Amino acid sequence: MDDAGVVLIAVSVFGSLASIAYALNVILRAWVARHFEMGAVKETAAPLLEARMNRLEAAVDTIAIEVERISEGQRFTTKLLSEQGHGALHATKRERSSDTSS
Repeated sequence: MDDAGVVLIAVSVFGSLASIAYALNVILRAWVARHFEMGAVKETAAPLLEARMNRLEAAVDTIAIEVERISEGQRFTTKLLSEQGHGALHATKRERSSDTSS
């Protein structure tokens, strides 16, 4: 092989190794920064998350109570409509029976 081919191969190998080293450096720096940042976030966010979870729990309890009230109202309304329907049905039957007997 001539000197130009050897130089080209050496530069290519060196460039490839430098690119790989740079990419690993960037990846490791990002991983380390994220790792330390997540630890700091966990320590400072714990009280905030606890308060937020308490508010969320209270809101869910309130919604559950309101849904129960709505379902109670729905059952009551259905019962009233059902009773009115039976009363109207009996009245209609009485009217029909009195019309046929005349």
